[in-house]
Amino acid sequence: MKKYKLLDKIDSPEDIKSLNVNSLGRLSQEVCDFIDEVIKKTGGHYSSPLGVVDLTIALHYVYNSPKDKILWDVGHQAYSHKILTGRREEFKRIRNKGGISGFLKISESPHDAFGAGHASTSISAALGFAHSRDKLKQNSKVVAVIGDGALTGGLAYEGINNLGYHKTQMTIILNDNSMSISKSVGALSHYLTKVITNPTYNKIRNDIWDLSGKVPVISKQLRKFLRKTEEGLKGYLTPGALFEDLGLRYIGPIDGHNLEELIQVLNSIREMNTPVILHVYTKKGRGVEKAENNSLKYYSLSGAQGKNISSTPSYSSVLGSSLSEIAKNDSNIVAVTAAMEVGTGLSTFTDKNPEKYIDVGIAEEHAVTYAAGLAASGMKPVVCLYSTFLQRAYDNVFHDVSLQNLPVIFCLDRAGLVGPDGPTHHGIYDISLFRNLPNVVLSAPKDGNELKSLLLTAVKSNKIFFIRYPKGSCIKYSNDSSEKLNIGSWEKLNDGKNIALLCIGSMVNQAQESIDIFKSKNIPVPTIVNCRFIKPFDSKLLKEIAITHKCIITFEEAAVSGGFGTSILEYCNSIDLDIKIINVGVPDEYVEHAKRSEQLSDLGLDSIGIFNKVQKVFYSDEK
Repeated sequence: MKKYKLLDKIDSPEDIKSLNVNSLGRLSQEVCDFIDEVIKKTGGHYSSPLGVVDLTIALHYVYNSPKDKILWDVGHQAYSHKILTGRREEFKRIRNKGGISGFLKISESPHDAFGAGHASTSISAALGFAHSRDKLKQNSKVVAVIGDGALTGGLAYEGINNLGYHKTQMTIILNDNSMSISKSVGALSHYLTKVITNPTYNKIRNDIWDLSGKVPVISKQLRKFLRKTEEGLKGYLTPGALFEDLGLRYIGPIDGHNLEELIQVLNSIREMNTPVILHVYTKKGRGVEKAENNSLKYYSLSGAQGKNISSTPSYSSVLGSSLSEIAKNDSNIVAVTAAMEVGTGLSTFTDKNPEKYIDVGIAEEHAVTYAAGLAASGMKPVVCLYSTFLQRAYDNVFHDVSLQNLPVIFCLDRAGLVGPDGPTHHGIYDISLFRNLPNVVLSAPKDGNELKSLLLTAVKSNKIFFIRYPKGSCIKYSNDSSEKLNIGSWEKLNDGKNIALLCIGSMVNQAQESIDIFKSKNIPVPTIVNCRFIKPFDSKLLKEIAITHKCIITFEEAAVSGGFGTSILEYCNSIDLDIKIINVGVPDEYVEHAKRSEQLSDLGLDSIGIFNKVQKVFYSDEK
């Protein structure tokens, strides 16, 4: 890797403070170049981390981390934060097995005040830090950095509402990197920001406020007039009236790439004794021209080792194209997602059916209840989310969908292990969470063709229907027409001996790949069953297998606790089926970031792991 004149000398925020302000622009470009150099090799978020480099430098120049708490909403904002807080060398292996996480982790550094992978959490957590500081009579500052995308999440406004009520001293920085909030930046706005943050202005303002309260008879009216005058001026020149109404002092918007102005404003805010929201506008991809010009294309990079060389499309793209095809003949279908159009493969669908597509923003709870309303009105909502994000809306699934038995379809992308994104993004708890709810169907396709069939079955079922599928390319896919499946049916793929492997989703292909290993070792090939329906399941076939085999081993790319295998144990126990049952899946622990293939191997969920498990059972039974 190349040498960096300034960055190579930065091992802590204190080293940043030793630089003069004029040198910070050079440091910023070096950080951008370093991120560019590393992420091209390792893979990871790209345009968003580049856009926040200047803001990160300014924050660490003004505040004293880790004494002062800086909380970043969602980890991909914090790459430069990691680099500048003593993890420059470790950053070279970010998201790789044994390397540092791509997200915030309190166990990784004292500078990571609070873990983050899911959006909209920073303000609530920061308020907790601020209240704790005040109760313990500590002297520190608390800052929450949140993007305009994460500000669409309801949790962010719950935090703002509570903050405005308590008037707790802390700062929110709104990193507006998509200009979704109107850009009111001109001479008057800049002038107003300078006035509002000027210490002399604030002293005079507070003195007048105190004095106005001592004026007999008209004190309340005078204070109201003064407050409305200031609010009116801000409301006319800036987009901050909402925050002012909620009890926060709004400052900005200012240029998030003007380091001198950022530092000046942050220094002024640091001394304010009220809740403040600073609105900064930034540009994704800043410092790398191609990323600046197309931030969506360069949202993330796969890395040198992460190129997709599969000849088959991803499950996500199959979902989008299949849903688009089905929607041709069904005008009631509506696709709903939460700021995940590209990630969930819906781009094809939205291009052809813009009137049938709703993006609710980062608001999974709203997405589910909104879909319930659609279903109650006779529409056919298809909610497309990453599995991990539906966890945020469990009560909505229970109260608004399941309890009322409203036919909402849930397409859960990234169900299973997700590789470098790690434990915040693994989709391993959906089965455990939702199989205990009445009125639901849970399913998992073995390949792309079966995904099409399950989607068609779901649309025609008039049931609450979950389809879970993994990250990456599907094993098999063709454009042939799909057929509706019998809900609850399984598929026996071969007639094996002694041991039966009950597999769901991605585990079916891994089990089939293990057949050659069994043959090469002269060990009887087990029966392999594609258990495409997790709930309800094929109890008739299960009974037949229990009678004709010595042992059942269940395999699932999901948490064992409360999962598919557990349901098989429960059922067999309830009808006194006397057969040995072993459950294999993700154990009761968090799986750290690595390549997905490494994670599957470590957990014994690849073809070799399946063979080893069966071999162990086979030889123990032989003895």
